[in-house]
Amino acid sequence: MENGHRDSLPMPEDIQVVVLMGGLGSRLGEETRNRPKTLADINGTPFFDYQLRLLKSYGFRKFLFLVGYMAGQIEEHYGDGSRYGVGIVYSYDGERLLGTGGAVRRAYGKLEEDFLLLYGDSFMDIDYKETIYRYFRGKQIGCHALMTVMENHDSLDRSNVIYKDGRILLYDKKNGKAEMHYVDYGVGMFGKHLFKDCEEETFFDLAELQNRLSLEGKLTAQEVTRRFYEIGLPASLQEFKKYARKRFGQRRRAVFLDRDGVINKIVFRDETEQLDSPLRKSEAELIDGAADAMKILQQEGYYLFIVTNQPAAAKGKASLADLYDVNTYLCKILKKNGVFVDGAEICPHYPEAAVGVKEKFLIEQCRCRKPGTGMVDALAGRFSIDRKQSWMVGDSFTDILAGRRAGLRTAFIGNYKCDVCKCLEYEKPDMICCNLVDFIKQKKEAGT
Repeated sequence: MENGHRDSLPMPEDIQVVVLMGGLGSRLGEETRNRPKTLADINGTPFFDYQLRLLKSYGFRKFLFLVGYMAGQIEEHYGDGSRYGVGIVYSYDGERLLGTGGAVRRAYGKLEEDFLLLYGDSFMDIDYKETIYRYFRGKQIGCHALMTVMENHDSLDRSNVIYKDGRILLYDKKNGKAEMHYVDYGVGMFGKHLFKDCEEETFFDLAELQNRLSLEGKLTAQEVTRRFYEIGLPASLQEFKKYARKRFGQRRRAVFLDRDGVINKIVFRDETEQLDSPLRKSEAELIDGAADAMKILQQEGYYLFIVTNQPAAAKGKASLADLYDVNTYLCKILKKNGVFVDGAEICPHYPEAAVGVKEKFLIEQCRCRKPGTGMVDALAGRFSIDRKQSWMVGDSFTDILAGRRAGLRTAFIGNYKCDVCKCLEYEKPDMICCNLVDFIKQKKEAGT
């Protein structure tokens, strides 16, 4: 890395995942009387299996489990990870409870230089590719750890983060402040060196370390929008059972939506006299009626997924952080309009290098760039989807080709012009619509 340029970025398979699994689960009563919380029965499947499979779908392969209470059952169930297609090693608590920070310090000899850390009693569905990117980008400006945060306003848990303009100004788990509107989501990344000087076999909470880093301005962030599930209480355990049954036990219809020109307005740039994607949050604006149409689809039982090609960073027009910011911002706007996006995938790649590109790892001939099916396939691997009853909706021939190749019905937004017709080899999409509102109308008339 020189002068802020990065030729490569670690992939998920390069990153060690450290999982805190030492909790007693005492508040769950009978559910954890004879088993650790990690193995709580969720519709016939141990709880952490859901999170492990999600992480594997992102490409993570190296795991370190920090175990304590009923550690033998955890090791007996997961073994070395081979039956899950991953590698698992273990670190064991001693006779005394050490807290989250103390458990990590005890495992110091098994930690890699940079590691992802999460909790074995939580299900956290976020874009882990963005997590890795944000962490290493933060390292470039002197940050030593990353915290995922979600705008919360005390809804799911007590808010404990002051987060403004992409920066964590304060994290304090003990002392609440009126300006705290965000909550620590529960996924983090750390540099191993942070634990080197911590006293061994001494109880301390990771929150103490994160608080200090926030005060020093050395804690970077990733903002997320989809809620987390934890199983600390009987009610939350039942809530996740219901969610898991719906997500993993039932095949459901989905609508895969292109973003620019379908959900949000395209930007006209005076300097180039061309239409373009929004490259800043300030440029992102929903198309009239888009949120209402998406809400109807959601009420009809469809999953809502965003799948968007965003090559601006690979072309040197923005940073990848800018592109992630826009996507997060649009998901937040939709959420405030009562629309919950189930998954949002960005393809930031471009096959040809442009002059002035700083994030050179984005120059790639990939599978995810539409008309490739990589983004659809990734989401289909994380959700149970009925492809034959699902739709790809977009305003480009690449959207329609991607939908066809993925086995989806297709709806074209806009005027079906000769150049599009030619690119689609003169085969029409299943539906041609003016906008998402018209898509809803035509779909209803067709009885689909």
